[in-house]
Amino acid sequence: QVQLVESGGGLVQAGGSLRLSCAASGSIFSINAMGWYRQAPGKQRELVAAITSGGSTNYADSVKGRFTISRDNAKNTVYLQMNSLKPEDTAVYYCNADLIAGATMGPPMDYWGKGTLVTVSS
Repeated sequence: QVQLVESGGGLVQAGGSLRLSCAASGSIFSINAMGWYRQAPGKQRELVAAITSGGSTNYADSVKGRFTISRDNAKNTVYLQMNSLKPEDTAVYYCNADLIAGATMGPPMDYWGKGTLVTVSS
């Protein structure tokens, strides 16, 4: 069974920084893209940043220049370094991975973590 577990959320003042981590574990054959999404109260879940297995990245316009996504393929882990945080960054942040589970060896499927709360105070 595949699990994604996020860590690193918390409360920070505006202008501060946080680093989120997400580790994928279980029977995994390969991981394609990994990414971070967020959902603020009353809003839809939105893509924050994504990274392919080759290291290509994609960011939401609202976080460009402030957030950096990276991954350690050997550890099946993705990170999100968040700098210059703003109150509007407050949300639950979810990790996502497009991967092939080793048990099934079927087509790639989306897996999600349970989320970690980031609160930015003004």
